[in-house]
Amino acid sequence: MDGAAFRHKMKARFWNHAMHRLLLLLPLTLASGATVAQASTTVSAPAAWPAKTYYRSIEVNGLRTFYREAGDPSRPTLLLLHGYPSSSHTYRELIPLLSGHYHVIAPDHLGSGYSDRPDPDRQPYTFDRLSAHVAAFVDQLGLRRYSLYVQDFGAPVGFGLMLEQPDRLQTLIVQNGNAYLDGLTPARQAFFAEVQRDRSQSSVARLHGVVSAESIINGQYLRDVRGRPERVSPDAWTHDLAGLSTHRDQRIQVQLFQDYQNNIAAYPRWQAFLRDRQPPTLVIWGRHDPAFISAGALAYQRDLPKAQVHLLDAGHFAVEEQPVSVAQHVLGFMQQQEAEGHLQATASR
Repeated sequence: MDGAAFRHKMKARFWNHAMHRLLLLLPLTLASGATVAQASTTVSAPAAWPAKTYYRSIEVNGLRTFYREAGDPSRPTLLLLHGYPSSSHTYRELIPLLSGHYHVIAPDHLGSGYSDRPDPDRQPYTFDRLSAHVAAFVDQLGLRRYSLYVQDFGAPVGFGLMLEQPDRLQTLIVQNGNAYLDGLTPARQAFFAEVQRDRSQSSVARLHGVVSAESIINGQYLRDVRGRPERVSPDAWTHDLAGLSTHRDQRIQVQLFQDYQNNIAAYPRWQAFLRDRQPPTLVIWGRHDPAFISAGALAYQRDLPKAQVHLLDAGHFAVEEQPVSVAQHVLGFMQQQEAEGHLQATASR
């Protein structure tokens, strides 16, 4: 190879490498026109040793409320709200990854995990009730400000909490949690409308099938992993099924499914809150989720144009599949907000 040919080859290699690096830094543009930051643009947070996780309970309005707590209370607080069919147990891998940097609290909702389970026939379960209980829990812990992480059923609980305590919200982190119809397929929308309207024995029996062991294992946790079951710990469904072992336990979740249509009716109020308040927002979404589809992640950018959106190679339970990736996004986002002055110490204890 002569000198001119060699120089030409080196020049081409340089420009190919440069263009490759540039493409990695550009946002990924989807057909909808929305943009999603790629993982390569994520701000990396330095590693930190995890703090000890403590397993606590307090009485809130006379009801035992269990929660996991880790990290320095003088640091900004992350409040993690879980979804169906789980509890704070869903965050068992995420909490240590965050707790070296921030104060982390993850409660079990009423009727879930180790929290009390009032009789659903005497005190029906609704998302408004769960939100009000979390608000009382936050008051009792003395949390003046917090960043909110919500997933699945935790999203309507969290949005209700935000409406009740708007001045306490510092930042919002959403992981596969809907506030827009875009995130629900027409079949899913029809399902929620039908189970609210039809309270017949056959409809209730169908919902009890949804909360069965078969449905939770194969229709929830293993549904989205595409032949990679080793991504999800069996501890997840084993823990959940222990809390759904009786007909009464299952009825709690059945009632929440029957109430979910009221969340959909509240979407316009939640969206108005986001438009008016513009909380710094991070959206992390497992893109293989067929129940809460990726369009629901992109929809947040309509009302929150500065929202950071990341679609992960995961399903509905992204934090089960990719806790480190989720933590990297959360920590990068939180440290950016802290540097810009949006976060402050939040606990009064």
